[in-house]
Amino acid sequence: MSKDTDVLVLGGAGVDTIVYVPELPLPYADSYMIDSGIRTRAGQTGDFVAVGLSALGLRTHHLDLLGDDPEGDLVRALHRDRGIELTAVPQPAGTKRAVNLVGPDGRRLSLYDTSRAHAEDRLPEQTVWTLAEASRHVHVSITHPCAHALPTLRETGVTISTDLHDWDGENPYHEPFAYTADVVFLSATALTDPERTMRHITERGRAEVVVATDGAKGAYLLADGELTRVPAVAPPKPVVDTNGAGDAFAAAFLYGRLTGEPPHRCALYGAVAGAHACTIPSTETDAIDLNELLTRTATP
Repeated sequence: MSKDTDVLVLGGAGVDTIVYVPELPLPYADSYMIDSGIRTRAGQTGDFVAVGLSALGLRTHHLDLLGDDPEGDLVRALHRDRGIELTAVPQPAGTKRAVNLVGPDGRRLSLYDTSRAHAEDRLPEQTVWTLAEASRHVHVSITHPCAHALPTLRETGVTISTDLHDWDGENPYHEPFAYTADVVFLSATALTDPERTMRHITERGRAEVVVATDGAKGAYLLADGELTRVPAVAPPKPVVDTNGAGDAFAAAFLYGRLTGEPPHRCALYGAVAGAHACTIPSTETDAIDLNELLTRTATP
């Protein structure tokens, strides 16, 4: 089968309701006046990765469960407007949703509605197989249905990436994703020893590359057995929101990998894209385009 898709994104579709709060943690009070407005928009981790990949010119297809509800309509509209192929498996429980509290410094606290996910949720095996076989690469969100799709993905022989987000290196839920993927992204936020966790991932699994992003400090890159630091990149405008920065990093890194760049160049792409994302308000879903990425990473 021809490779009609550069990257198949599995899972991570949903909507967020954004609330800008005066500080985090938010002290208890009977009420707060939110003069910046409260807005619900399409865009969770898989959506952000898909948008980032598409903005860089990669043929992108997104597969997930969606409800026949207003939230699902927002997700469908996002993909339609961006020209991103979407296969939506019916989800009777409804589309995933969350509330993001965003502080003045751009940090966020996310509240996920787990009532819209059930233990028996699955992505159809034949659909996963068919779309994966037609793809050069698959990026997997760490949702319950995607965990069950991992064996099927591995059987197709397609390369896999995943983002473990704020994994502490101990929670067993993340392990199937960490040890099945060829490229692993995670945040260093909850890691007491990033290098140890990163090396455990490569020793226990299949990963060729592991990246631990570390906010304004840059990132750690483990490739070819060598751990190096990736310097932080100054955002082109003031930081207003960190939501989606990790997804932007992953999308740009994968662009570099799929175009044959070495790991350090891929990480530079990721750092630039992540910095750009920090300048975009949570109420918007935007991504760096290819021209800006290549301009900002051009060798002097």
